[in-house]
Amino acid sequence: MTGQQTIIQTALAPLAERMRPRVLADFVGQQHLLGNNKLLGKLLEQKQIPSLLLWGPPGTGKTTLARILARQSGYSFEFFSAVLSGVKEIREIVAKARQLKDQQGESTILFVDEIHRFNKSQQDAFLPHVECGLLTLIGATTENPSFHVISPLLSRCQVLVLYPLEPEELKTIALRAAEDPENGLGKLHLVFDTDALDHLVNASDGDARALLNSLEIAASLAARPDDSPSTISIEIIEEAVQQRFLRYDKNGEEHYNLISALHKSLRDSDPDGALYWLGRMLQGGEEPLYIARRLIRFASEDIGNADPQALNIALNARESYHILGSPEGELALFQAVIYLATAAKSNATYAAFNQVSEEIRKSGSLPPPLHIRNAPTKLMKNLGYGKGYQYAHDDPDALVEQEHLPESLAGKRFYHPTNRGHEAIIKDRLEKWRKILLERKKRKK
Repeated sequence: MTGQQTIIQTALAPLAERMRPRVLADFVGQQHLLGNNKLLGKLLEQKQIPSLLLWGPPGTGKTTLARILARQSGYSFEFFSAVLSGVKEIREIVAKARQLKDQQGESTILFVDEIHRFNKSQQDAFLPHVECGLLTLIGATTENPSFHVISPLLSRCQVLVLYPLEPEELKTIALRAAEDPENGLGKLHLVFDTDALDHLVNASDGDARALLNSLEIAASLAARPDDSPSTISIEIIEEAVQQRFLRYDKNGEEHYNLISALHKSLRDSDPDGALYWLGRMLQGGEEPLYIARRLIRFASEDIGNADPQALNIALNARESYHILGSPEGELALFQAVIYLATAAKSNATYAAFNQVSEEIRKSGSLPPPLHIRNAPTKLMKNLGYGKGYQYAHDDPDALVEQEHLPESLAGKRFYHPTNRGHEAIIKDRLEKWRKILLERKKRKK
């Protein structure tokens, strides 16, 4: 590519690409990695870059940081997309890296964008070349690498976590782009109305790329035909942004983080927290019926018989959404979340479920007592099936003195109701029944 072609290509590139920092001094954010005496600064001083996994949300500088590390440490840089490339391209890069190493003594950084999209066999293809030191691997991922990167590769890489940029850091990036006359938008003489820059920063949600993309659109909307200043208002920012850039991946870690936050807010009886996380999931594109199913599960697991109506509320919310769809049906989910968060809580049903499951796993297929077995034939009656069975409705209190568990489990209790909500009534009732049966037993003695 000629120098003229490079200039033309750069001019046509998006603002986010044109403003990409080339040296560490221009990089904004991630001071926990780049500040004084921090890890990456020391590695650059030594010009010894180990294999790294850069884990963080979009627009936090993963690709930029990898390029800077290669440039300032004297490494050759090979960009590799997990979406567009395969094993064939890996072999080509390995051959090129070996040639550079043998002929010029130059090391190669292989940057793999979206490494979490690689399957096991594709990741295995890197492994021997990382092990022998031919390639220094820098992988970028928005997903938890412990779930998506094979263990042998993970153990050979240092995981560095990148965080969403702070508002002041995003302001620095926006103003730098607005004022730069060569790579940025300086020739437009941009002026921000009061609060317009804050609005842009808030809408970007810690993502520098989203910030610059929105700023570029806003600048084109505000541009004037003459050389007079172009004013960017809140209305222009809203037009450019359209909607807030929410970090959410329905199949990734953030999906599980948010459903966990919703579940724990409900369990802790915090309606405000629960409503917020519900809103975050819905605005992030989560399937509402998935949320409805989770609410149904919560109603049984964390409320149970402390408020039996909770299960009906959750089921009705699902049915309401099924009938109405979005956005009207989402209101039923909000109503259900408020009810579930403010309902009395009990995990006694869930605990009973676990205890019964464990007992069955441990003791196997124990037979029912003979007196509660079905006896539809004469043979079964002769074998004692149903013998001695007491019909509860024949008793004034509808209570009978007979065991219903297998013989080896006689007297065992799985359900332990709490003193909360409706379960307190259940507990009192059970205690009353047991007292009546105990008194009858004493009288018989």
